[in-house]
Amino acid sequence: MNLKKFILVFIPTFILLSVIIAKMGYSWWWLLLFCLLSTIPLVLGAIYIEQNFFIRSVNSLQDSNLPNIKDTDIILTFDDGIHPLWTPKVLDILQVQGVKAMFFVIGKNIEGHEEILKRLVHEGHIVGNHSLTHDMWFDMKSSAEMAAELEQMNSTVANILGKEYTPVYFRPPYGVTNPNLAKAIRQTGMTSVGWNLRSMDTVAKSKDQLLEKLKTLTRPGSIVLLHDRCEISVDTLTDYIVFCKQQGFTFTTL
Repeated sequence: MNLKKFILVFIPTFILLSVIIAKMGYSWWWLLLFCLLSTIPLVLGAIYIEQNFFIRSVNSLQDSNLPNIKDTDIILTFDDGIHPLWTPKVLDILQVQGVKAMFFVIGKNIEGHEEILKRLVHEGHIVGNHSLTHDMWFDMKSSAEMAAELEQMNSTVANILGKEYTPVYFRPPYGVTNPNLAKAIRQTGMTSVGWNLRSMDTVAKSKDQLLEKLKTLTRPGSIVLLHDRCEISVDTLTDYIVFCKQQGFTFTTL
């Protein structure tokens, strides 16, 4: 279900329930309860980007409509960079393994690390937009404020790399979506990218457990969410790539 379908169900149901309550003399608390329960799909739609509730995102390679996608293809994506220590180590591993990936970079993290950003594109990786600030209150901003963040991040990248490298892919901070963000994405003409394999590497305590989770959940068409600010992700990356190759998976980008 997306927002449009939700509204098409909610409005007639609300009207019908109101008529029934009025005619039968039931307590209006039942209508309030209905409204409260109706917020559940809204909340779930906001926090689970894979549901495409407010925004249609590319959550798997099957969603991408890209030509020449192979059944064995998967995508590695890294969020929250640039990290001065761990991002270069991730790049080292990808270079040794001959793998291209997508990096959803936070704009404020670029200053002072411009050479790392240049290395990303020079080695064939894709730079995506992960907002300018990744502010914890990002989702409370107006659509104009959100659009401004996306555009400022894009301008930061373009000023360093050239306009041809202006990001076209955007990943919402925390993967949270809402109507304001949907409007901002439309205004900026960007494509939202989610995932269908969330590693939870930011809270992982054990390399072995993280690796086992990745091995178990990887499927053809997977878009894998990792973070290049996490040491545990760096420690796991080589073993995971080797496993994927042994299983016949191939790596691509959007």
